[in-house]
Amino acid sequence: MSANGNSRTARNTVRRGVVAAAALPLLVGALASCGYGSEAKDESADKKAPVAADAKKLSADEVRVGYFPNLTHATALIGVKDGLIQKELGATTLKPQTFNAGPSEIEALNGGSLDIGFIGPSPSINAYVKSKGKNLRIISGSASGGVKLVVNPDKIKTLDDLKGKRIATPQKGNTQDVALLNWIAEKGWKVDPESGKGDVSVVRTDNKVTPDAFKSGSIDGAWVPEPTASKLVAQGGSVLLDETSLWPDKKFVITNVIVSQKFLAEHPDVVEAVLTGTVKTNQWINANPDEAKASANAALKALGGKALDAKVIDPAWPSIAITNDPLAATLKTQSEWAVKAELIKQPDLAGIYDLKLLNKVLKAAGEPEVSDAGLGVK
Repeated sequence: MSANGNSRTARNTVRRGVVAAAALPLLVGALASCGYGSEAKDESADKKAPVAADAKKLSADEVRVGYFPNLTHATALIGVKDGLIQKELGATTLKPQTFNAGPSEIEALNGGSLDIGFIGPSPSINAYVKSKGKNLRIISGSASGGVKLVVNPDKIKTLDDLKGKRIATPQKGNTQDVALLNWIAEKGWKVDPESGKGDVSVVRTDNKVTPDAFKSGSIDGAWVPEPTASKLVAQGGSVLLDETSLWPDKKFVITNVIVSQKFLAEHPDVVEAVLTGTVKTNQWINANPDEAKASANAALKALGGKALDAKVIDPAWPSIAITNDPLAATLKTQSEWAVKAELIKQPDLAGIYDLKLLNKVLKAAGEPEVSDAGLGVK
Protein backbone atom coordinates (compact mmCIF):
# COMPACT_ATOMS: atom_id res chain seq x y z
CA MET A 1 0.00 0.00 0.00
CA SER A 2 1.33 3.44 -0.93
CA ALA A 3 2.17 5.36 2.20
CA ASN A 4 1.98 8.55 0.19
CA GLY A 5 -1.51 7.79 -1.06
CA ASN A 6 -2.71 6.74 2.36
CA SER A 7 -1.43 9.82 4.11
CA ARG A 8 -3.37 12.00 1.74
CA THR A 9 -6.66 10.57 2.96
CA ALA A 10 -6.09 11.47 6.59
CA ARG A 11 -7.71 14.89 6.24
CA ASN A 12 -10.79 13.46 4.59
CA THR A 13 -12.39 11.27 7.24
CA VAL A 14 -15.81 11.84 8.80
CA ARG A 15 -14.37 10.79 12.16
CA ARG A 16 -11.19 9.07 13.17
CA GLY A 17 -10.29 5.49 13.33
CA VAL A 18 -13.05 2.98 13.43
CA VAL A 19 -13.54 0.71 10.49
CA ALA A 20 -12.63 0.35 6.86
CA ALA A 21 -13.95 -1.79 4.07
CA ALA A 22 -14.94 -2.16 0.50
CA ALA A 23 -17.86 -3.86 -1.13
CA LEU A 24 -15.86 -5.65 -3.78
CA PRO A 25 -17.54 -8.60 -5.49
CA LEU A 26 -14.58 -9.73 -7.57
CA LEU A 27 -16.04 -12.51 -9.67
CA VAL A 28 -14.95 -11.51 -13.14
CA GLY A 29 -17.23 -14.08 -14.72
CA ALA A 30 -20.35 -12.23 -13.59
CA LEU A 31 -21.05 -8.81 -12.15
CA ALA A 32 -21.79 -9.07 -8.47
CA SER A 33 -24.49 -7.27 -6.56
CA CYS A 34 -23.42 -4.21 -4.61
CA GLY A 35 -26.69 -3.44 -2.85
CA TYR A 36 -30.25 -4.61 -2.38
CA GLY A 37 -32.29 -5.59 -5.42
CA SER A 38 -31.66 -4.33 -8.92
CA GLU A 39 -34.14 -1.63 -9.83
CA ALA A 40 -33.15 1.90 -10.79
CA LYS A 41 -35.24 4.95 -9.95
CA ASP A 42 -35.04 8.28 -11.74
CA GLU A 43 -34.90 10.96 -9.06
CA SER A 44 -34.60 13.96 -11.38
CA ALA A 45 -38.18 15.17 -10.98
CA ASP A 46 -37.84 16.01 -7.30
CA LYS A 47 -34.07 16.46 -6.99
CA LYS A 48 -33.37 19.26 -9.47
CA ALA A 49 -31.83 22.21 -7.66
CA PRO A 50 -32.72 25.79 -8.60
CA VAL A 51 -30.49 27.26 -11.30
CA ALA A 52 -29.58 30.94 -11.55
CA ALA A 53 -30.95 32.72 -14.60
CA ASP A 54 -27.45 33.67 -15.78
CA ALA A 55 -25.94 30.24 -15.09
CA LYS A 56 -23.65 28.96 -17.80
CA LYS A 57 -24.46 25.67 -19.51
CA LEU A 58 -21.51 23.38 -20.08
CA SER A 59 -20.89 21.15 -23.11
CA ALA A 60 -23.81 18.84 -22.25
CA ASP A 61 -27.44 19.73 -21.60
CA GLU A 62 -27.58 17.18 -18.78
CA VAL A 63 -25.50 14.66 -16.86
CA ARG A 64 -27.02 11.47 -15.51
CA VAL A 65 -25.53 10.43 -12.17
CA GLY A 66 -26.26 7.15 -10.42
CA TYR A 67 -25.85 6.14 -6.79
CA PHE A 68 -27.27 3.85 -4.11
CA PRO A 69 -29.51 4.81 -1.18
CA ASN A 70 -26.74 3.64 1.19
CA LEU A 71 -24.71 5.47 3.84
CA THR A 72 -21.54 4.52 1.96
CA HIS A 73 -22.82 6.75 -0.86
CA ALA A 74 -23.15 9.76 1.45
CA THR A 75 -21.34 12.05 -0.98
CA ALA A 76 -24.05 11.52 -3.57
CA LEU A 77 -26.91 11.46 -1.05
CA ILE A 78 -25.92 14.86 0.34
CA GLY A 79 -24.45 16.38 -2.81
CA VAL A 80 -27.67 15.72 -4.73
CA LYS A 81 -30.14 16.50 -1.95
CA ASP A 82 -28.49 19.77 -0.93
CA GLY A 83 -27.79 20.94 -4.49
CA LEU A 84 -24.01 21.07 -4.03
CA ILE A 85 -23.30 19.19 -7.26
CA GLN A 86 -25.95 20.99 -9.30
CA LYS A 87 -24.50 24.33 -8.20
CA GLU A 88 -21.23 23.51 -9.96
CA LEU A 89 -23.02 22.39 -13.11
CA GLY A 90 -24.73 25.74 -13.69
CA ALA A 91 -27.39 25.40 -16.40
CA THR A 92 -26.38 21.82 -17.18
CA THR A 93 -29.05 19.68 -15.54
CA LEU A 94 -28.13 17.01 -13.00
CA LYS A 95 -30.38 13.99 -13.51
CA PRO A 96 -29.91 11.64 -10.55
CA GLN A 97 -30.90 7.98 -10.61
CA THR A 98 -30.79 5.58 -7.67
CA PHE A 99 -29.82 1.94 -8.01
CA ASN A 100 -29.94 -0.96 -5.60
CA ALA A 101 -27.27 -3.14 -7.19
CA GLY A 102 -23.97 -2.79 -8.96
CA PRO A 103 -24.92 -4.83 -12.05
CA SER A 104 -27.90 -2.64 -12.88
CA GLU A 105 -25.81 0.52 -12.56
CA ILE A 106 -23.10 -0.93 -14.80
CA GLU A 107 -25.76 -2.03 -17.28
CA ALA A 108 -27.08 1.53 -17.40
CA LEU A 109 -23.57 2.91 -17.92
CA ASN A 110 -22.82 0.40 -20.66
CA GLY A 111 -26.20 1.02 -22.30
CA GLY A 112 -25.70 4.78 -22.46
CA SER A 113 -28.45 5.76 -20.02
CA LEU A 114 -25.98 6.72 -17.25
CA ASP A 115 -22.89 8.92 -17.45
CA ILE A 116 -21.35 8.92 -13.97
CA GLY A 117 -21.89 6.53 -11.07
CA PHE A 118 -21.05 6.01 -7.41
CA ILE A 119 -20.35 2.31 -7.03
CA GLY A 120 -18.28 -0.27 -5.19
CA PRO A 121 -14.89 -1.29 -6.55
CA SER A 122 -15.96 -4.81 -7.50
CA PRO A 123 -18.49 -3.91 -10.19
CA SER A 124 -15.95 -1.39 -11.45
CA ILE A 125 -13.28 -4.08 -11.73
CA ASN A 126 -15.63 -6.67 -13.22
CA ALA A 127 -17.01 -4.31 -15.84
CA TYR A 128 -13.58 -2.97 -16.74
CA VAL A 129 -12.13 -6.45 -17.18
CA LYS A 130 -15.13 -7.80 -19.10
CA SER A 131 -15.00 -4.85 -21.51
CA LYS A 132 -11.23 -5.27 -21.90
CA GLY A 133 -10.74 -1.80 -20.47
CA LYS A 134 -13.07 0.03 -22.83
CA ASN A 135 -16.18 1.04 -20.87
CA LEU A 136 -15.29 3.04 -17.74
CA ARG A 137 -12.69 4.82 -15.67
CA ILE A 138 -12.54 5.31 -11.93
CA ILE A 139 -12.23 9.08 -11.51
CA SER A 140 -12.45 9.55 -7.74
CA GLY A 141 -12.88 7.90 -4.41
CA SER A 142 -15.89 8.55 -2.23
CA ALA A 143 -15.86 6.40 0.90
CA SER A 144 -13.79 4.01 2.97
CA GLY A 145 -14.82 1.96 5.94
CA GLY A 146 -17.84 0.53 7.65
CA VAL A 147 -17.26 -3.25 7.74
CA LYS A 148 -17.33 -5.32 10.92
CA LEU A 149 -17.42 -8.90 12.11
CA VAL A 150 -20.44 -9.04 14.41
CA VAL A 151 -21.10 -12.23 16.39
CA ASN A 152 -23.48 -13.79 18.89
CA PRO A 153 -21.55 -13.19 22.13
CA ASP A 154 -23.13 -16.26 23.75
CA LYS A 155 -21.60 -18.52 21.09
CA ILE A 156 -18.42 -16.67 20.12
CA LYS A 157 -16.20 -14.84 22.59
CA THR A 158 -12.82 -14.89 20.83
CA LEU A 159 -11.65 -15.04 17.21
CA ASP A 160 -10.54 -18.64 17.73
CA ASP A 161 -14.16 -19.50 18.55
CA LEU A 162 -15.10 -18.91 14.89
CA LYS A 163 -13.87 -22.40 14.02
CA GLY A 164 -16.89 -24.61 13.46
CA LYS A 165 -19.32 -21.66 13.40
CA ARG A 166 -21.59 -20.28 10.65
CA ILE A 167 -20.53 -16.80 9.53
CA ALA A 168 -22.45 -14.86 6.89
CA THR A 169 -21.05 -12.69 4.12
CA PRO A 170 -23.17 -10.76 1.59
CA GLN A 171 -22.22 -12.78 -1.50
CA LYS A 172 -19.67 -15.24 -2.87
CA GLY A 173 -16.70 -13.22 -4.09
CA ASN A 174 -18.00 -10.01 -2.53
CA THR A 175 -15.34 -7.92 -0.80
CA GLN A 176 -16.38 -8.97 2.67
CA ASP A 177 -16.45 -12.60 1.50
CA VAL A 178 -12.93 -12.26 0.09
CA ALA A 179 -11.69 -10.56 3.25
CA LEU A 180 -13.14 -13.30 5.45
CA LEU A 181 -11.67 -16.06 3.26
CA ASN A 182 -8.29 -14.33 3.40
CA TRP A 183 -8.52 -13.98 7.19
CA ILE A 184 -9.44 -17.67 7.54
CA ALA A 185 -6.50 -18.71 5.33
CA GLU A 186 -4.12 -16.62 7.43
CA LYS A 187 -5.40 -18.46 10.52
CA GLY A 188 -4.31 -21.69 8.85
CA TRP A 189 -7.88 -22.94 8.50
CA LYS A 190 -9.40 -24.36 5.32
CA VAL A 191 -12.61 -23.35 3.52
CA ASP A 192 -13.73 -24.28 0.02
CA PRO A 193 -14.28 -20.88 -1.64
CA GLU A 194 -17.04 -22.17 -3.92
CA SER A 195 -19.24 -23.97 -1.37
CA GLY A 196 -18.15 -22.05 1.73
CA LYS A 197 -17.75 -25.34 3.61
CA GLY A 198 -14.77 -25.93 5.85
CA ASP A 199 -13.32 -25.12 9.24
CA VAL A 200 -15.66 -22.11 9.24
CA SER A 201 -18.97 -22.35 7.38
CA VAL A 202 -19.14 -19.24 5.19
CA VAL A 203 -22.83 -18.63 4.54
CA ARG A 204 -23.55 -16.29 1.62
CA THR A 205 -26.63 -14.31 2.72
CA ASP A 206 -28.18 -11.16 1.28
CA ASN A 207 -27.68 -8.23 3.67
CA LYS A 208 -31.39 -7.51 3.77
CA VAL A 209 -32.13 -10.93 5.33
CA THR A 210 -28.98 -11.25 7.46
CA PRO A 211 -30.56 -9.57 10.54
CA ASP A 212 -33.43 -12.10 10.51
CA ALA A 213 -30.99 -14.99 10.05
CA PHE A 214 -28.93 -13.68 12.97
CA LYS A 215 -32.00 -13.24 15.16
CA SER A 216 -33.24 -16.77 14.42
CA GLY A 217 -29.84 -18.30 15.19
CA SER A 218 -29.32 -19.79 11.75
CA ILE A 219 -26.01 -17.90 11.59
CA ASP A 220 -23.62 -17.26 14.46
CA GLY A 221 -22.20 -14.03 13.10
CA ALA A 222 -21.58 -11.99 9.97
CA TRP A 223 -18.76 -10.11 8.24
CA VAL A 224 -20.83 -7.27 6.83
CA PRO A 225 -20.85 -3.57 5.90
CA GLU A 226 -22.86 -0.80 7.52
CA PRO A 227 -25.63 -0.34 8.32
CA THR A 228 -26.15 -4.13 8.50
CA ALA A 229 -23.41 -4.46 11.11
CA SER A 230 -25.07 -1.93 13.42
CA LYS A 231 -28.45 -3.58 12.89
CA LEU A 232 -26.95 -6.83 14.23
CA VAL A 233 -25.44 -5.00 17.20
CA ALA A 234 -28.88 -3.50 17.92
CA GLN A 235 -30.18 -7.09 18.09
CA GLY A 236 -27.62 -8.03 20.74
CA GLY A 237 -24.62 -8.83 18.58
CA SER A 238 -21.08 -7.90 19.55
CA VAL A 239 -18.38 -6.43 17.29
CA LEU A 240 -15.51 -8.91 17.43
CA LEU A 241 -13.36 -7.41 14.68
CA ASP A 242 -13.16 -4.19 12.68
CA GLU A 243 -11.85 -4.99 9.23
CA THR A 244 -9.78 -1.84 9.52
CA SER A 245 -7.41 -3.81 11.75
CA LEU A 246 -6.38 -5.90 8.72
CA TRP A 247 -5.05 -2.85 6.86
CA PRO A 248 -1.71 -1.16 7.62
CA ASP A 249 -3.16 2.34 7.41
CA LYS A 250 -6.67 1.35 8.59
CA LYS A 251 -8.30 2.48 5.34
CA PHE A 252 -9.53 0.76 2.22
CA VAL A 253 -11.98 1.54 -0.56
CA ILE A 254 -15.71 0.91 -0.38
CA THR A 255 -17.12 3.44 -2.88
CA ASN A 256 -15.62 4.85 -6.09
CA VAL A 257 -16.86 7.33 -8.67
CA ILE A 258 -16.82 5.98 -12.23
CA VAL A 259 -17.53 7.56 -15.60
CA SER A 260 -18.30 6.31 -19.07
CA GLN A 261 -15.16 6.68 -21.17
CA LYS A 262 -17.31 8.10 -23.98
CA PHE A 263 -18.81 10.78 -21.73
CA LEU A 264 -15.40 11.63 -20.27
CA ALA A 265 -13.94 12.11 -23.76
CA GLU A 266 -16.85 14.22 -25.02
CA HIS A 267 -17.65 16.27 -21.89
CA PRO A 268 -14.58 16.67 -19.65
CA ASP A 269 -15.88 20.06 -18.46
CA VAL A 270 -19.04 18.41 -17.12
CA VAL A 271 -17.05 15.67 -15.40
CA GLU A 272 -14.82 18.32 -13.83
CA ALA A 273 -17.88 20.21 -12.58
CA VAL A 274 -19.31 17.06 -10.98
CA LEU A 275 -15.97 16.35 -9.31
CA THR A 276 -15.82 19.94 -8.05
CA GLY A 277 -19.24 19.34 -6.52
CA THR A 278 -18.21 16.07 -4.89
CA VAL A 279 -15.01 17.55 -3.47
CA LYS A 280 -16.93 20.49 -1.97
CA THR A 281 -19.56 18.09 -0.64
CA ASN A 282 -16.87 15.98 1.02
CA GLN A 283 -15.30 19.07 2.56
CA TRP A 284 -18.66 20.02 4.07
CA ILE A 285 -19.35 16.48 5.31
CA ASN A 286 -15.99 16.24 7.03
CA ALA A 287 -16.33 19.71 8.57
CA ASN A 288 -19.91 19.07 9.76
CA PRO A 289 -20.26 15.37 10.65
CA ASP A 290 -23.41 15.66 12.76
CA GLU A 291 -25.25 17.83 10.26
CA ALA A 292 -24.04 15.57 7.45
CA LYS A 293 -25.35 12.48 9.24
CA ALA A 294 -28.77 14.13 9.55
CA SER A 295 -28.71 15.20 5.91
CA ALA A 296 -27.78 11.71 4.71
CA ASN A 297 -30.54 10.17 6.82
CA ALA A 298 -33.05 12.69 5.48
CA ALA A 299 -32.00 11.73 1.95
CA LEU A 300 -32.48 8.05 2.77
CA LYS A 301 -35.94 8.80 4.10
CA ALA A 302 -36.84 10.75 0.97
CA LEU A 303 -35.61 7.94 -1.26
CA GLY A 304 -36.96 4.97 0.67
CA GLY A 305 -39.67 6.37 2.89
CA LYS A 306 -37.88 5.47 6.12
CA ALA A 307 -34.91 6.89 7.95
CA LEU A 308 -32.46 4.74 9.90
CA ASP A 309 -33.06 4.46 13.64
CA ALA A 310 -30.63 6.40 15.82
CA LYS A 311 -29.38 3.16 17.37
CA VAL A 312 -28.29 2.07 13.89
CA ILE A 313 -27.06 5.27 12.22
CA ASP A 314 -25.26 6.67 15.27
CA PRO A 315 -22.66 3.85 15.45
CA ALA A 316 -22.63 3.26 11.68
CA TRP A 317 -21.91 6.83 10.58
CA PRO A 318 -18.52 7.39 12.28
CA SER A 319 -17.23 4.07 10.92
CA ILE A 320 -17.46 5.36 7.34
CA ALA A 321 -14.74 7.71 6.13
CA ILE A 322 -15.64 10.14 3.37
CA THR A 323 -12.67 10.64 1.08
CA ASN A 324 -11.70 11.90 -2.35
CA ASP A 325 -8.87 9.37 -2.51
CA PRO A 326 -9.82 6.16 -4.37
CA LEU A 327 -7.27 4.29 -2.25
CA ALA A 328 -6.07 2.56 -5.38
CA ALA A 329 -3.40 0.52 -3.61
CA THR A 330 -6.06 -1.15 -1.48
CA LEU A 331 -8.06 -2.12 -4.54
CA LYS A 332 -4.95 -3.93 -5.79
CA THR A 333 -4.66 -5.76 -2.46
CA GLN A 334 -8.33 -6.79 -2.49
CA SER A 335 -7.89 -8.11 -6.01
CA GLU A 336 -4.85 -10.11 -4.88
CA TRP A 337 -6.84 -11.62 -2.01
CA ALA A 338 -9.50 -12.80 -4.46
CA VAL A 339 -6.85 -14.34 -6.71
CA LYS A 340 -5.30 -16.09 -3.69
CA ALA A 341 -8.71 -17.47 -2.75
CA GLU A 342 -8.98 -18.85 -6.32
CA LEU A 343 -12.17 -16.89 -6.92
CA ILE A 344 -10.75 -15.04 -9.92
CA LYS A 345 -7.83 -15.11 -12.29
CA GLN A 346 -5.33 -12.28 -12.12
CA PRO A 347 -7.11 -9.26 -13.67
CA ASP A 348 -5.39 -6.65 -15.81
CA LEU A 349 -6.31 -3.36 -14.12
CA ALA A 350 -3.92 -1.11 -16.04
CA GLY A 351 -5.70 2.10 -17.01
CA ILE A 352 -8.73 1.62 -14.75
CA TYR A 353 -8.03 5.00 -13.09
CA ASP A 354 -8.02 8.48 -14.62
CA LEU A 355 -7.43 10.95 -11.80
CA LYS A 356 -6.22 13.93 -13.82
CA LEU A 357 -9.42 15.97 -13.46
CA LEU A 358 -9.77 15.06 -9.79
CA ASN A 359 -6.22 16.17 -9.02
CA LYS A 360 -6.85 19.42 -10.89
CA VAL A 361 -9.95 20.03 -8.75
CA LEU A 362 -8.15 19.04 -5.55
CA LYS A 363 -5.28 21.42 -6.29
CA ALA A 364 -7.73 24.28 -6.86
CA ALA A 365 -9.49 23.42 -3.59
CA GLY A 366 -6.25 23.36 -1.62
CA GLU A 367 -6.53 19.62 -1.02
CA PRO A 368 -3.73 17.06 -1.49
CA GLU A 369 -3.56 15.23 -4.80
CA VAL A 370 -4.16 11.47 -4.85
CA SER A 371 -2.42 8.45 -6.37
CA ASP A 372 -3.59 5.83 -8.87
CA ALA A 373 -1.03 3.29 -7.53
CA GLY A 374 0.34 2.78 -11.02
CA LEU A 375 -3.05 1.80 -12.47
CA GLY A 376 -3.79 5.08 -14.23
CA VAL A 377 -4.17 6.02 -17.86
CA LYS A 378 -0.77 6.48 -19.46
